[in-house]
Amino acid sequence: MTQGVEEVTRDELAERLDDPELIVLDVRTPEEYAGEYGAPCDPRQGHIPGARNIDVAELMNLSAAEIRERLGVPEGTEVIAYCHSGGRSAIACSLLRAAGYRARNYQGSWHEWSRDDSLPAET
Repeated sequence: MTQGVEEVTRDELAERLDDPELIVLDVRTPEEYAGEYGAPCDPRQGHIPGARNIDVAELMNLSAAEIRERLGVPEGTEVIAYCHSGGRSAIACSLLRAAGYRARNYQGSWHEWSRDDSLPAET
C-alpha cells in the first residue's frame, strides 16, 4: 500500500477495462495523456483506453464538491487512478477518497502498462 491507499494490479485493471461500474482516471498532464509528451523510459506514449484525464494539479485545487462535479459520478463510485509511476496517483486517491469515492491506486501506472505490448493503449 502507498500512503494508506489500496492498490490495484495491472492484471486486475486490464480485466476490468470494460466494467461500467469503474472509472479509470489518468492524473497526468493533458500532454502526457494525449501521448504528446512522456517519459523517455516508456516504450509507448498515450493512455489506458477509456481513461478520463484530470491532472492531479487541478484536483489539488478543487474542493470535494468540485471534484464530484468534475467527475460527474456519484459518491461511492470506484475510481482507479494512475499516473506515470504511482506517486501522483497516490495523492489523487487521497483527494478522491476525501470526496467520497472508493479510490484505488494503480502503482505500476503508465510506466508498467506501456511496457506490455499485449495491453491496449490510446492516444
